[in-house]
Amino acid sequence: MLTKELKTQIIEANRTNEKDTGSPEVQIAILTTRINGLTEHMKANPKDFHSQRGLLKMVGHRKSLLNYLAKKDINRYREIVKKLGLRK
Repeated sequence: MLTKELKTQIIEANRTNEKDTGSPEVQIAILTTRINGLTEHMKANPKDFHSQRGLLKMVGHRKSLLNYLAKKDINRYREIVKKLGLRK
């Protein structure tokens, strides 16, 4: 679960301008943090199917945001993927 302080740090690290809180980069970074936390939960609780569904929905949402960013501006896409370490 994200605390308010952690979410603020993520926003500040990934924003494109001073008042930016909803750009694709920020949304992708927040989703990645939530996905990583939920992945650890799923390793400890493999039969938690409700959380598994939520995890899959978040992964799908992040994927659609990444596809949008790749179509709109490939350089921003490459930066966020490199910064978050999403692709190998």
